[in-house]
Amino acid sequence: MSPPPHLLSIQSHVVFGHAGNSAAVFPLQRIGVNVWPLNTVQFSNHTQYGQWAGEVLAPEQIPALVEGIAAIGELGRCDGVVSGYLGSAAQGRAILAGVARIKAANPRALYLCDPVMGHPEKGCIVAPEVSSFLLEEAAAVADFLCPNQLELDSFAGRTPRSLDDCVAMAEALLARGPRAVLVKHLSYPGKAPEAFEMLLVSAGERWLLRRPLLAFPRQPVGVGDLTSALFLGRVLLGDSLLAAFEFSAAAVHEVLLETQACASYELQLVRAQDRIAHPRLRFAAQRL
Repeated sequence: MSPPPHLLSIQSHVVFGHAGNSAAVFPLQRIGVNVWPLNTVQFSNHTQYGQWAGEVLAPEQIPALVEGIAAIGELGRCDGVVSGYLGSAAQGRAILAGVARIKAANPRALYLCDPVMGHPEKGCIVAPEVSSFLLEEAAAVADFLCPNQLELDSFAGRTPRSLDDCVAMAEALLARGPRAVLVKHLSYPGKAPEAFEMLLVSAGERWLLRRPLLAFPRQPVGVGDLTSALFLGRVLLGDSLLAAFEFSAAAVHEVLLETQACASYELQLVRAQDRIAHPRLRFAAQRL
């Protein structure tokens, strides 16, 4: 049996609930990935509650922690890096320095950037400078970029007119450097309201995936963090991009079904753990 892949997850952490690393680490472990969590912030809870306590990690600590792993001779075992919520652009640049150090130790290591941007309506607060950093610096370094529709719109500087327009916007991001763009949640004129749609675009390939849109009084937080983490985790485990895309959609849907059944605002990761590892439902992506 081959050893499990090692993934450095540089994201936010909440003490209560599931967002950032609190949404990513356990599911990754459950599918067989050895996770090294590095928390960019430690908050009492996610910010969509409207109040929280905690602090942001000083940017210089990120490369220092990476260097500490190098000092014990383990950095070359890192197979991938995922980054999510950033407290500042300086923190983002520190992450890119860490990614460069890891890729020097292991040129095969992959970097997935989940470009979390502010969403005032949802109470998600991100410094304006972070959006510029993600577009102008992070996108060029990332192997995989995983925006939602809002973030895709921010990258493109406009909203889409159709599904084909969403595809064109994602393909334009490929020119900035990533080998693949996964849009975690599509929204465009004419989309069926009962469907949740995702898009995967890579060189010469376009895949659309539809699954049922589940209703919640308040949409759970951390779904995107979970999706991005599972996608990269499955790629590191040997899946093709398409297989990883389909698996992550199925596993997330299983979590949401359990969350809905419990009438919970927080993702029910522990209750859904077996279904994360072995989803019962599968959703086949459609080639566009």
